[in-house]
Amino acid sequence: MEALKNSNNKNFFKSFHFAISGLKLAFKERNFKIFCFIAVLVILLMFLFKVSLFEKIILILTISFTMALELINTQIEKTLDFLHPSYHPKIKAIKDISAGAVLIMCLGAAIVGILIFLPRFSEIFRLKP
Repeated sequence: MEALKNSNNKNFFKSFHFAISGLKLAFKERNFKIFCFIAVLVILLMFLFKVSLFEKIILILTISFTMALELINTQIEKTLDFLHPSYHPKIKAIKDISAGAVLIMCLGAAIVGILIFLPRFSEIFRLKP
């Protein structure tokens, strides 16, 4: 039983190692770097404006979903490039649809950010929402 526990712990920590390795690889991608920069900016604004707990949850979930979807998109693109390195219209369609999913998530994330932060910026700059 003890050996099984040690084996499970090793596998558990190996899984984290693989996940961190994947994130390091993803950070080499331009779009993922942009998403990380935006995420840091949103988190800083979140604390600067002292948003509510509910708004923090929404922002963190939105950031997480957007970045996870970008990772899935990158994985799909890399898999397809590996399986079919030359141009093919069906591969292009799959990649475009995957990129479209990320675009929809980004637009939704932008709307969430605007809804949460625009009233606060309006107060600072005396703008009418």
